[in-house]
Amino acid sequence: MSDIIASAVPIEHPKAPHDPHEINPKMASDIAYWAKEFGVSGQLLHEAIRVHGTHVEKVRHALATNSVSLE
Repeated sequence: MSDIIASAVPIEHPKAPHDPHEINPKMASDIAYWAKEFGVSGQLLHEAIRVHGTHVEKVRHALATNSVSLE
């Protein structure tokens, strides 16, 4: 018999962005959402935005092609 206990703490999902095509780097909820969506840290996402702009597809492409680094 399994002794798995379900957690009573709900899993929080980042709030969906206001604009699905642009990332607002000044909104913590946008950074949280897109960082999770792209599977990267908020710091790496900020760097991608700094270098490539705020358009979601440009950032997605930059992250997918490893065109962003924290070095």
